[in-house]
This record gives sequence, C-alpha cells and structure tokens, in this order.
Amino acid sequence: MKKLGFIGGGNMAEALARGLVERKIFKPAELIVSDVDAGRRRKINRALKIAVTDDNLEVVRESRAVLLAVKPQQIDEVLTGVAAADRNLHLQDKLFISIAAGITIVRLTGALGAKARVIRVMPNAPAMVGRGMAALVRSKGASKNDEAFALRIFLAVGDAVALKDEALLDPVTALSGSGPAYVYLFVKALADAAANEGIPRDLAIRMALKTVEGAEYNMRMSKLQPEELIRIVASRGGTTEAALKRFAAAGFSDIVAAAVHAAADRSRELGRNF
Repeated sequence: MKKLGFIGGGNMAEALARGLVERKIFKPAELIVSDVDAGRRRKINRALKIAVTDDNLEVVRESRAVLLAVKPQQIDEVLTGVAAADRNLHLQDKLFISIAAGITIVRLTGALGAKARVIRVMPNAPAMVGRGMAALVRSKGASKNDEAFALRIFLAVGDAVALKDEALLDPVTALSGSGPAYVYLFVKALADAAANEGIPRDLAIRMALKTVEGAEYNMRMSKLQPEELIRIVASRGGTTEAALKRFAAAGFSDIVAAAVHAAADRSRELGRNF
C-alpha cells in the first residue's frame, strides 16, 4: 500500500513529489502518480523513480491518501470515476487532498460522500522551487492527524498553515495564490524605472531582485513592525522619504487593497461557478 498517490502529474504534483522524496519524508516506493500524458509519466518516473500509471483507480486502490492535482475543469470527471468504483476502493478509508482551485469541500464531499475525509488546499507557484506558501482546511470527516499529514506534504516545499474557516481560502488565494504576480510586477516596475534613469536593464533587474530578497530576509528576521522598518530606511528629508511621498500621493496602499479585494472577489465567483 502506497502512503500517497497523485491523480494528475503536472508541475505542482511533480514539485510536491520531489520535495517529499528529497527531504526523505517518503521513499519513492511509497508514492504513485497517474496522468493521461505518457510524456509526463515518463518524466516523473525517470526523475524521481516513482511508480506511474494512466489509471486513476489504480492510484486510489493502492494509496492510503490521494492528492487530487487536476484542473478544476477536470475534477468532476475524476470524482465521478472514483465514486462509481466506491465499493471496490473503500473510499471511507482514504484521505483525499485537493489542490483544485475553487472546488469547495461541499463539492468534494458531494461526490465522495458526506463523511469523506477531505482536505482542501490552496498552494502557490513558488512551491515549484521549494519556497511555497499553502493554506488548508479540513472537512468534518477529516481528523487532526489527517490535517497533520497534509501539512507535512506542503511543508516539504515551503510553508503551510491550517485554517478552520474555508471562506478564508478566497483571501488566501488573493494574497499568496496570486501574490507572486504582484511581486513580479513590482520588480518589473522598479527595473523599468531604473532603466529609464540610465541603469542597463539587465543590471536593473538584478539589483531590484536582490533588493527585494534582502528586504524580505531583513523583514522576516527582524522583530520590528513594517512601519518601524520603513522609518529606519526613510531618513527625514532624504531620497526614500521623497519616494514614499509619491507612493502615498498616488494611493499605493489603496491600489494594493483594491487589487487584493478584486482577486478575492474573483475567487469567490469562481467557487460559485464551479
């Protein structure tokens, strides 16, 4: 019996499997992955020495826990196929972990059974380089041990937290799910502005990235609040103060708040549509 099976062998599933193997949380022999794409199966098998198959039911049958790593548009087909074979698969004994965006716990338990052990997770793209941030919520049928098991999986590729309120996954999506794009946009804007001031663009990007990396590390290691860290850099009458006044005049904080709100609203809308 495998400890964990993946239905869907895309980039996120591969990153999670790699993190689990490289951190020695699971052995390759304890994992299995299904995917319709033969190329993906070969890639995962060659890179990680994990068993692969094109049969989703084989994954469910042979695994104690199943991670649903398929696109939201595919989830109904997958769940229908699994539920149809329930008697042979003993679904009540399985833990199901879903990273399908927008697919609610009610939607998952509606297919797998009201008492199904289900955990819904919102990961983010930096998990693919081992620097992810994930938030998860468990169903009523899932136990604290199930929650701890899921946390171990996502801690293998970054950080992870357990939440009690599923509604919080919409603002989580707006913050950490969509957040990497905000950072990319800010770095691009910094580099573009520096290039306009005469710094070669490649150098401007390099300097902007290192500035963001250093500021992030300093902020994470410091016991000071963000406002205090800003004051340390922004000397009265200095260059930083001049820049911060422009940010304030343009409503920078309001723009960020509006953007996060728009993303959270869209997440709620997608959840309703799915």
